[in-house]
Amino acid sequence: MRTFALAVVLASLVTGSAMAQPKWAIVVHGGAGVIERADLTPEQEAAYRAALTKVTEAGGEVLAKGGSALDAIEAAIHLLEDDPLFNSGRGAVFTAEGRNELDASIMDGATLRAGAVAGVTRTRHPISLARAVMEKSPHVMLMGSGADTFSKEAGLEQVEPSYFFTERRWRSLEKFLAEQKLPVPPRPAGAVVTDEAAALAHDEGKYGTVGVVALDQAGHVAAGTSTGGTTGKRWGRVGDSPIIGAGNYASDASCAVSATGTGEYFIRLTVAREICALVEHKGLSLQAAADEVIQTKLTALGGDGGVIAVAPDGQMAWSYNTSGMYRARLADGEPLSVGIYKDEP
Repeated sequence: MRTFALAVVLASLVTGSAMAQPKWAIVVHGGAGVIERADLTPEQEAAYRAALTKVTEAGGEVLAKGGSALDAIEAAIHLLEDDPLFNSGRGAVFTAEGRNELDASIMDGATLRAGAVAGVTRTRHPISLARAVMEKSPHVMLMGSGADTFSKEAGLEQVEPSYFFTERRWRSLEKFLAEQKLPVPPRPAGAVVTDEAAALAHDEGKYGTVGVVALDQAGHVAAGTSTGGTTGKRWGRVGDSPIIGAGNYASDASCAVSATGTGEYFIRLTVAREICALVEHKGLSLQAAADEVIQTKLTALGGDGGVIAVAPDGQMAWSYNTSGMYRARLADGEPLSVGIYKDEP
């Protein structure tokens, strides 16, 4: 009888543990970098926390209603791409030539389908263009003018390049070019001087990216990443954000990851795929895998930045080796958590 009773107790514990797994989960980042308490005013901190809350709750609402991880990611990143606080879409930095060149990628963990774009200049929401590449073309990555042409043919919202102009990003470019002793290009045609986010935005350095990973009620994970790149980038530089396996990866066999940081290092380490491989092939927990890659491998190589991740069993994680990262997470049955600084959970 004791053996039977013990078996019943163990079975109930296993069942309770399984039931505790969230039906859905979402993790968001708005970039990592030099982000310290002394650097942000109370108003700036409040603005970033409010933005992260809005974005995470919007994605969570899609998931709570039974929407797909891909739909939740697209909806959440739309808000980030429209918010000049972040380095994507309307908050994108400028190249040395005075252009906003946008990169994005998205990946479906259920099918391993992926789409990515690099150097686009006329699509309001690059994450939607990346999804269109995945779903409406035979390709994985499109770049430059060809990606812009495909975007228009796919019926995505088009804008003039000046739509992405913000005064503070232009001033950051001027400062960077002066330090590098490079010429300052003419202001883009149609650029508007006003910048509604100038008083609230914080320059996080060279690490600005946005990303979302999600788990839906069907048990599928997905990842999306969008960025304006790095201030003063030259020669058509492309970072890790649109590169599948480096700045973005998702597989139902392991996890979904979105990265932010110095892209050259993330590309060399294939950071996103490496984290998923440690989960799938070595059986590491999601947090342990993220820490192994970011705190050990990336740091040893001299790279900096961070990741967010989610697994099909509901595990959520983030890891970064910078002083801060704009981040938030939310799951079915769990409260919203928003963080900025290193000393926050």
